[in-house]
This record gives sequence, structure tokens and C-alpha cells, in this order.
Amino acid sequence: QTQLVESGGGSVQAGGSLRLSCAASGYPYSSYCMAWFRQAPGKEREGVAAINSGGVTNYADSVKGRFTISRDNTKNTLYLQMNSLKPDDSAMYYCAARLSVLCTPYVSRPDMFPYWGQGTQVTVSS
Repeated sequence: QTQLVESGGGSVQAGGSLRLSCAASGYPYSSYCMAWFRQAPGKEREGVAAINSGGVTNYADSVKGRFTISRDNTKNTLYLQMNSLKPDDSAMYYCAARLSVLCTPYVSRPDMFPYWGQGTQVTVSS
């Protein structure tokens, strides 16, 4: 079955960097739209970035210029490079997948992604 496993979270100071990874298995990864979402305590899950099978990307305004989403289809792995981290970036980060050519416009639509990982925690201290 479809499985997504995130890693790479941790605690950093403001201004620091982290690189998240999401290992995918159980489905034709290269054909899937992939995305990162995050959820802080007491807040709704929000989209961070999405990337389609061809490598086209879309970002939430709050992370543009600081975060980079990428994928390695030979390794079935999704990445999120996070630079210039802020305390407001603290959250549980989830990767998600959907099989559709409609991808990047759904960066803000967690309801459109049927497959999810368990999440990895990112904490940014000031």
C-alpha cells in the first residue's frame, strides 16, 4: 500500500536551516503530485509547497524565497529545504500525495490529498 515516511525534523534557532525528506513506497511515485503541509498546535493544517510530476512547484506566500521543494524520482523521495527559519515555522510537517495532473493549485487544499505521512516535528526558537 501507499506509504510516506518523513524525516529530518528537529530543533533549530531562528535563521537556521533544516532539510526534510519524505520516502515514498507502494505506488508509482514519479506520477504523483507531492506536497508538504504543516500544522501548529491549535491551528488548521496549511499548505507549504507542492510539486507536480514534471517538477513544477508552487509555494505558500509565507515561505516563498525561504523554502524549496524538490523531488528525486530515482529515489522515490520528496524534499523540503527550509532556510531562514522563523519561530512561526514551528509545526508538525507532513508530506502528502495525490495521483492527478492537477497539482500545484492544490497547495492550500489538504482535503485534496488522500495519502499522508505521520509527520516530523520542526521547532524554531527565537
